[in-house]
Amino acid sequence: MRRFSGSNLVIATHNTGKLEEIADLLAPYGVTLSSNADHGLPEPDETETTFAGNARIKAHAAAQATGLPALADDSGIEIDGLGGAPGVNTADWAETPQGRDFGLAMQRAWDALQAADAPYPRTARFCCTLVMAWPDGHDEVFAGVMPGQIVWPGRGGQGHGYDPIFQPDGHELTFGEMDRWEKNRISHRADAFAKLVAGCFA
Repeated sequence: MRRFSGSNLVIATHNTGKLEEIADLLAPYGVTLSSNADHGLPEPDETETTFAGNARIKAHAAAQATGLPALADDSGIEIDGLGGAPGVNTADWAETPQGRDFGLAMQRAWDALQAADAPYPRTARFCCTLVMAWPDGHDEVFAGVMPGQIVWPGRGGQGHGYDPIFQPDGHELTFGEMDRWEKNRISHRADAFAKLVAGCFA
């Protein structure tokens, strides 16, 4: 396991919310963070069929372009009654000509579950894979999972994406009803980050 030994780390994203979450998780380690946007980097095409594959594309692209270690994540929701879909296509299910509409994506997921006559509870999991890449091509991979179930109708206006229809195991609230920072402490990303910190920072 390679340790992170520098002071500057690129977060391979243009998503300011994701950058804030990662900054909060890495705050104890005194790392100076920048993003793809700070370096004027484009978003690379995500052509792989796994979370790890797509995270690798993003991390290595940023590391090669900047000469700095880079951290990327790829995440999504897998719904058992849909054979694991939408999975790596989680965001694609929300695409419309006007931009992303996750209300539409959630409705699509529920309609597909109804059409499949999927049994209850309609189990699902949020997945997050983090890849830390170095300019020399080395990388470390960390996967996190939050199991739960799909509920309908959605509840809560917090979070983003499919959060209102996902109720994590052991909790009465959906991700959409949880305070953002409370969710961050228990989420799939928090699980992956705990492994990243233990492997590369602690």
